[in-house]
Amino acid sequence: MEVQVSPGDEADLAALTDIYNHYVRATAITFDVTPVTLGERRPWLLAHPEDGPHRLLVARDTRTGDGILGYATSSPFRPKAAYATSVETSIYLAPGAGGRGVGTLLYERLFAALRSEDVHRAYAGVTLPNEASIRLHERFGFERVGVYREVGRKFGVYHDVAWFEKRLE
Repeated sequence: MEVQVSPGDEADLAALTDIYNHYVRATAITFDVTPVTLGERRPWLLAHPEDGPHRLLVARDTRTGDGILGYATSSPFRPKAAYATSVETSIYLAPGAGGRGVGTLLYERLFAALRSEDVHRAYAGVTLPNEASIRLHERFGFERVGVYREVGRKFGVYHDVAWFEKRLE
């Protein structure tokens, strides 16, 4: 597999929305309970420019042309100004793309890009259980800093969310 990682753009919106909606419909990984439309997802895409601390990186299989394999983002952690040097990271892979190193490649490129930004900490919330996501975050130096117990209900079940933190300086 040959994977190219590049900034996401408007042409990727439908594929990115499809990947996200898979997790909305089939998992508790995201706490959205209703699939999002392209119009609802467009502001999210536009909030991740090609440069700066809030990025969207997309992985594509260039050998087979199978389209987008996944994406990683760094987004504002919280809206208040004092949080500006913190980001929340997330990663979503297309169904069937896990276990092939795509997530690792996306995070390698994302954290390399963030080195040149004024970012002090990265945070990630992981709905439990999700051993694959925990392993990925720990491999990149994230440490568990706490768990919100039964913070979200999806599919009639309450779910915990573990929070992870990574120093970026």
